Amino acid sequence: MNILITGASGLIGTALQRTLAKEGHTVYSLQRDKKTLNDFYWQPTQGMIHFNPSIAIDAVINLAGANISNGRWTQKKKQLILDSRVKSTQCLSEYISKLQTPPKIYISGSAIGFYGETGSRTVTESSQTGADFLSDVARQWEAATQPAVDAGIRTINLRTGIVLSANGGALQKMLFPFKLGLGGVVGSGNQYMSWVSINDVTRVISFILKTERIKGPLNMVTPEAATNFEFTKLLGRALNRPTIFPMPVFIARLLFGEMADALLLTSIRVKPEKLMKLGFSFVDTDLYKTLKSLLK
Repeated sequence: MNILITGASGLIGTALQRTLAKEGHTVYSLQRDKKTLNDFYWQPTQGMIHFNPSIAIDAVINLAGANISNGRWTQKKKQLILDSRVKSTQCLSEYISKLQTPPKIYISGSAIGFYGETGSRTVTESSQTGADFLSDVARQWEAATQPAVDAGIRTINLRTGIVLSANGGALQKMLFPFKLGLGGVVGSGNQYMSWVSINDVTRVISFILKTERIKGPLNMVTPEAATNFEFTKLLGRALNRPTIFPMPVFIARLLFGEMADALLLTSIRVKPEKLMKLGFSFVDTDLYKTLKSLLK
């Protein structure tokens, strides 16, 4: 397949390019820098995209979006989080839907933030959306793929959980305090963290490309979520460090503002129901073994 990726330099995009290349696919990156007229490039805020007309793209994987965990959530930052996902996806969806030979598959990012606070209740792809900022972002993000759906392109909205990788993301941010022995439970510790290893992320996307029955929203998380307490203790054990410094709710909010509630204190317990019904087999389901493997 000829596969075009946006956000190719990100955590998932970097790993995915390696996996797809090993599988024999030809991978192109949709860049923001215009180099030559033969490149794939775009300026989504300006509604401008250029595809090389001589290359037929079979699949588009849209991973574009500003990092949600860098810096406090000012109104400007929240607008960036929204626009970098919704406007870019809308622009790309409209463009590929009008191509003379559109791609057969369109995989576009989303997030389990779609569900909002779930407490201990387990949610699946058929569950209702939440009512907070990230839920609203995810709703609009997924709605922006509608032009591709209307054009008959098989469209998948990847509702991704916490991606565990040694090369970045949430785990990398946790390592410094935990290695110093300063890690601890956040808030009550009862909030669920729905996670997936970077290895399984690339395997899921590869599975989607080969499985024509998959379309619409898809939860990309392991079958069993962990509580913050469980995650904290297992990470400390994997690092051979104590985890005796809890972060009370008021400290989390003082340090991180609104972002604390959305990313640290909200409980989102998600099942990958569609993948399980289709027989997809996750490799990394044991959290402790996954952490040990990633930290080698």
